[in-house]
Amino acid sequence: YTEASLVRKLEELGIGRPSTYAPTISTIQQREYVEKGNKDGEERTFNVMTLKDNQIKDENNSEITGAEKSKLFPTDTGIVVNDFLTEYFPDILDYNFTASVEKDFDEIAEGEVQWTSIMKTFYDKFHPSVENTLAIKTEHKVGERILGEDPESGKPVSVKIGRFGPMAQIGTVDDEEKPRFAQLKKGQSIETITLEEVLELFKLPRTLGEYEGKTVSVGVGRFGPYVLHNKVYVSLPKTMDPMTITLEEAEQLILEKRAKEAERHIKQFEEEPELEILNGRYGPYIAYKGNNYKIPKDIIPQDLSLTNCLELVRIQDEKGETSSAKRGKRTAKKK
Repeated sequence: YTEASLVRKLEELGIGRPSTYAPTISTIQQREYVEKGNKDGEERTFNVMTLKDNQIKDENNSEITGAEKSKLFPTDTGIVVNDFLTEYFPDILDYNFTASVEKDFDEIAEGEVQWTSIMKTFYDKFHPSVENTLAIKTEHKVGERILGEDPESGKPVSVKIGRFGPMAQIGTVDDEEKPRFAQLKKGQSIETITLEEVLELFKLPRTLGEYEGKTVSVGVGRFGPYVLHNKVYVSLPKTMDPMTITLEEAEQLILEKRAKEAERHIKQFEEEPELEILNGRYGPYIAYKGNNYKIPKDIIPQDLSLTNCLELVRIQDEKGETSSAKRGKRTAKKK
């Protein structure tokens, strides 16, 4: 579905109201049940035979099929959650249930029925379903697939949904040694990934060599592939593969990050290490004790002294114009 066609489907099934459509679509994307994107089509060749004036013309043509644009694609997490709810809560995951609840809401709003009686009727059926589901002991987690054995250790290799999304695992929690884990790459799915593809993931992290006397390694974490050097992480561009990146390419990424960091730090003060002038997304600002302070546009940041900075901090604190460095939110002064 596109966002528009999904809304039309919700209307057709009687699910939700106009005011709930946008929050619903936003929520399923924020929780990563679906992701919005494009899908490249595949070229297909076909044969065309035309009869004209008793003559047969035979030619081969090609076309692109299966291409999608700005569609909502279900993720592994969305598929697993949907399968679980459909299996254990079929009465709730039913189009007619949602539509009937809307009618109940209308009756409550019109004063024809008490909301407490509606809630009691719902929980009389829902609560036992929850208790029964909690009591069920399954051998494997919902959505988990056993792909085979690791040829080196002989331990089982599986894929499942972990805390941070789709992941692969070698071994089990019952083993003496802790299981090994690896995040799936973007574009890989626990539904279709093969044993060979999973074993490739466990070749990371790998050591590329040394730079400036420190080890350079490459791995994949929660936020994607990275280069690690001297306890500093550098994200890999989408165009680079962690399995093929060279030491020279990694060194270039390290130097580029250092250059960006140097541009970010405008000025520091030995007398007050907690105060620093930085270059941010919206321009220069003062960072001091976990808070951020604006620098007026008519002031050159490099010309500010420590006394000038502390004065700007004092004025903005009094006006309640401080913003938290952790959340970037305003912290108004209490009166």
